[in-house]
Order: sequence, then structure tokens, then C-alpha cells
Amino acid sequence: MSVARVTEIIASSEKSFEDAVKEGVDRASKTLKNVQNAWVQDQKVTVKGGKISEYRVNLKVTFVLDD
Repeated sequence: MSVARVTEIIASSEKSFEDAVKEGVDRASKTLKNVQNAWVQDQKVTVKGGKISEYRVNLKVTFVLDD
């Protein structure tokens, strides 16, 4: 039997929501072992001068704990 933990992170990108998710998962995988999945809990954008300047995602990342 394995035990998993869920942690919440916020990631951002100037390109897209998809890129923000990729950046978040890539960064989480550098610190957390056994990352299994992630889901997007929330999305939002930052607007400057009437244009989108940043895409942000709130991610729930699941990783399996070592025995």
C-alpha cells in the first residue's frame, strides 16, 4: 500500500495557461519525489494596459511518499 500527499502550488507564465501548468509541474518535480499527477484548481490572468501580461494557475500536485 502506498501513501500519497497533495501540495498546492501557484505557477505563472507569460505565454499561456498550458505553459504555466508545465512550469509548475517541472518545478515541483525538482523538489518533490514521485510526482504522480496534478490538477488545475484555479486559473487567472494579470492584465496590464488592457492586455494579458501573465497567466497563473493554482495546482494541486500529488506525490507518493517513500516507504
